[in-house]
Amino acid sequence: MRGGINIHGGDIYSYNKNLIDFSSNINPLGIMEGLEEHLKDNLKNLSIYPDIKKRRLKKNIAQYLKVEEDEVITGNGAVEIINNIILLFERVVVFVPCFSEYLLRAQVLGKQIVRLNLDREFKVDFFSLEKVIKKGDLLILGNPNNPTGFRIEQDKLMKIVELIEGRGAFLLLDEAFFEFCEDEYDSIKLFYDSKNICVIRAATKFFALPGIRLGYAFANKDFVKTYSQYELPWNVNSIAEVAADYIFKNRDYIIKSKNYIKEQRELMYKHLSKIKDVKVFKTDCNFFLLKLLKYDEEYVFERLLEKNILIRKCSNFEGLDKSYIRIAVKKEEENIKLIEELNRCFEGY
Repeated sequence: MRGGINIHGGDIYSYNKNLIDFSSNINPLGIMEGLEEHLKDNLKNLSIYPDIKKRRLKKNIAQYLKVEEDEVITGNGAVEIINNIILLFERVVVFVPCFSEYLLRAQVLGKQIVRLNLDREFKVDFFSLEKVIKKGDLLILGNPNNPTGFRIEQDKLMKIVELIEGRGAFLLLDEAFFEFCEDEYDSIKLFYDSKNICVIRAATKFFALPGIRLGYAFANKDFVKTYSQYELPWNVNSIAEVAADYIFKNRDYIIKSKNYIKEQRELMYKHLSKIKDVKVFKTDCNFFLLKLLKYDEEYVFERLLEKNILIRKCSNFEGLDKSYIRIAVKKEEENIKLIEELNRCFEGY
């Protein structure tokens, strides 16, 4: 909550109900098999400080990302990394709607903010960016973007990076939902030699571990050195460090999750597209943005809450109004229930 307004999903604590939480975009398969036992076996680590240099943690992440250890940034969730990188720049450029913390962190840190609008299809407008970006700017892009679900096309992203490098600006590419996407391209491989980009990822969404707060990122080693001067000591806890020993090596879980999400995403899109008075936007990840052509977010929210279903209202995303909601892709039986209740809500059942 900020000033009494809920600006994030996953707020199950405000409701005295056993809810199906479609407001939080977490892997519906849950934590991987064996991880709970692995964490229990390592609880003795809680009695000592984690490695302040995070050597083992960075080694595990570097192997997973296929980069060098001195090109890795770690944080208490992706938001801490976003906050610290914003700290390094004076002017921040964002496209709205976007993840609210891009704007909030910049505001709290007293940075100048340049807001640009996504186009009518919620895609990055390159020409508006070209008009404003200048030397020393920080451009933040969600890839895929939250709450729209769209991933930037490879050709357009390459064009954006070329512009950033030519103008002497810096790109923070937030890829917290990367693993949910099709394997069309990998931004880290694509821009490995660039000194003007940082790519953030996290254990939160795909590995279903929002509670351990583990974010990580790739950047040029010189930028990593600069960034490290602003980090808090021991900013990653022992449980997150131990989890990283396990999660990045389980290829079966990764493949199974990607296939399941793809299957459910396609089924949900097919059925959501048939609901009367709802426009569903295609997505590249594990959630959908819906445009309500009848009623508004409050009406639909309350109707679904009566059925113990929690969705994400979107009017507090800058650039959206009360005619939008966001829903996650969950397990098949839960997805079916949501679709049935949405149909009832819009009298098309």
